Amino acid sequence: MIPELRGTRVLLRAWKDSDLAPFAAMNADPEVMQHFPAILSRSESDQLVARIPEYFEQHGFGLWALEIPGEFPFAGFVGLLRVSFDAHFTPAVEIAWRLTRSAWGKSYATEAAQCVLKYAFEVEQLQEVVSFTVPANLRSQAVMQRLGMHTKAEDNFEHPKLPSGHPLREHVLYKLKRSEWISQ
Repeated sequence: MIPELRGTRVLLRAWKDSDLAPFAAMNADPEVMQHFPAILSRSESDQLVARIPEYFEQHGFGLWALEIPGEFPFAGFVGLLRVSFDAHFTPAVEIAWRLTRSAWGKSYATEAAQCVLKYAFEVEQLQEVVSFTVPANLRSQAVMQRLGMHTKAEDNFEHPKLPSGHPLREHVLYKLKRSEWISQ
């Protein structure tokens, strides 16, 4: 069972079959995927969605479909994932998002991520949430900063799932402790 989360303008919900085509289109958009190693095929995109219910069942959290009621039936995803590689900051839980271009610049990612952080810290009782991206992804870094997350240069890392010399290997790491979130 995927819990529903609501903000003033956003709805984070379970995935529907009608989300598959717009999700695949988003994952095939070179501008949306410019900070990822590759675009996803329709099959890869569908397989990702197929794994989400089991992930929620196993971990208590995962990727929620993002809906903007009355405006976007599907605007992307926001959610929590266990970091799937070893690094100086793992084990850790990451907050992540990906929105369709038409939903950019409207603060939907920030509002939805605030709902997810509330869930992370109040329901799941996580002690810290991280987020990371490539240095060039200034949009995502701006969301991280609006969420109250912070970064230190010495925490930056090379993504171990990308080969040495890959242009997207360098990542900046942002963190937010539960105690910091509560005091905001």
